[in-house]
Amino acid sequence: RFQACVYFASVFQAMSCGIHYLASVFMAVTPNFVCGFPGNVSGVLFHNSSASSIEDIWTLWTSTENYIVVQLENGEIWELDQCSRSKREVTLDLAYEYKGNKSVFPCSDGFLYDDTKWKSTVVTQWDLVCDREWLAKLIQPTFMLGVLIGAVIFGDIADRLGRQRVIWFTSAGQFVFGIAVAFTFDYYSFVIVRFLLAMVSSGYLVVAFVYVTEFVGIKARTWASMHVHAFFAMGIMIVALVGFLVRTWWVYQIFLSIATLPFVLCCWMLPETPFWLLSEERYEDAQKVIDTMARWNKVSTPCKVSELCSVQQDDLASGRTGDDDTSSAKKHNILDLFCNWQIARRTITVWLIWFTGSLGYYVFSLSSVSLGGNEYLNLFLIGAVELPCYIIACLAMDKLGRRNTLIPFLILSALICVLIMFIPQDFNTLIILANMAGKFSIGVAFGLIYLYTAELYPTIVRSLAVGSGSMMCRVGSVVAPFCVYLRSIWIFMPLVAIVYFFQLLVGIMALLSGILTIMLPETLGKPLTNTLVEATEMGRNKKSCSEKTPPAHSGAASEKIEMFGQERVSTDK
Repeated sequence: RFQACVYFASVFQAMSCGIHYLASVFMAVTPNFVCGFPGNVSGVLFHNSSASSIEDIWTLWTSTENYIVVQLENGEIWELDQCSRSKREVTLDLAYEYKGNKSVFPCSDGFLYDDTKWKSTVVTQWDLVCDREWLAKLIQPTFMLGVLIGAVIFGDIADRLGRQRVIWFTSAGQFVFGIAVAFTFDYYSFVIVRFLLAMVSSGYLVVAFVYVTEFVGIKARTWASMHVHAFFAMGIMIVALVGFLVRTWWVYQIFLSIATLPFVLCCWMLPETPFWLLSEERYEDAQKVIDTMARWNKVSTPCKVSELCSVQQDDLASGRTGDDDTSSAKKHNILDLFCNWQIARRTITVWLIWFTGSLGYYVFSLSSVSLGGNEYLNLFLIGAVELPCYIIACLAMDKLGRRNTLIPFLILSALICVLIMFIPQDFNTLIILANMAGKFSIGVAFGLIYLYTAELYPTIVRSLAVGSGSMMCRVGSVVAPFCVYLRSIWIFMPLVAIVYFFQLLVGIMALLSGILTIMLPETLGKPLTNTLVEATEMGRNKKSCSEKTPPAHSGAASEKIEMFGQERVSTDK
């Protein structure tokens, strides 16, 4: 009961991460637009159609190469393009085609936007079009840059100060910065606040995975960690729903931010994990948490930390040297992920899988935008398709193991990437099915790597390992959006060719990741490790990361704490 309450309280906030990650999909939309004009309109002409206002013309707009002819009340006739406007010298007749002299002017009177779908976006708010278009294109990459930095910073802080404090801070930060985004006064303050929002959102997601992994037992660890992704996907579906109902960007942002307010009000009740407390030798605090778990789970005789870990009170006084004390108090950093060849090889492989999973996820998502239809429904389905993906992953991970599930799905995604390149363009249905299969397969690998990373590394660097992996993941997510913008730069190159290039890149990296994964150890059914020595031995390499010998019963203690509250085990196991 205790673990279930802690779990659902923690993963509920993961929806907020999914919300903020995808919020810019509708918030930064660029609608149809043309240059503004000086004066009042008396008539509007678009090809063979005439109207009394420009709002009536937007339904006929089909291409950015079109222009609109307007006649003002003072008799002037203007041709309105997207980034310039022309004043006709001869104004005797209002006609769409004109061969006479024209004077070209910049858009000094602003722009006119099509508000039939969105009443307001950040693009229309600050005129992020034409020569300022690059600012709009930086909105999502800068957010992902904040995600990258936040993953490393908060992953390290969680290992130093504890998971509980980071969860408190990042939860409150998501709400505060989320609301603050809606009240920013210009583009630059908007980007800065969203950057801070990205940092705390990423920090929460990274630490939440570690938090729930350390609280649930071996039996439930797979399903518990994987379904954090399911709540993230639910956040994506909420974005689609709110985007459909609210068409003003700052109101849209407020509604998205208050969606997880209940968690902010109760997150202060979440306890620290016993694993982290034990790694910091705070045995009394760990015992208090275990006693609380016992009361909630109605266990009459709670486990004792002194018996689980075989803590000898006189060991500190007579059995340890000064060097040992220094070692136990050592603050760990990212270099500990490369402390020997076994751990270093593991880290490089894990980082490659993180990068490949993120890049593949966004490349396949990019391919799905050509499906057409309702854009809100498309986004909703993009989130919904992840739910069965994680169910399949959980079943396979529990039956086949983490490594044996990861390898075939990475190789499968590589084969699908190659297959897509040979499907003729006329076979749209087959292309769509192949893209969805690719997204499904890379989604399994992408979801699995969170749990696998947490199980491959010991408690003292677990948050740091997941955080650094998430950093590599965000490098991929920062790179991926730019393939969308290559179409406007490489106008001679078809968009589908650009997409195919990135899919081939994903395929090659997925194949390489699948091959390297063979060398990783299997973690199914094994207790979480506490020290780098134990983590190294799990890879069947006896070289130690330090001279310190771990406690004789530390592995058994870890297993007992994980299983506590779910099934009783004898203290002498």
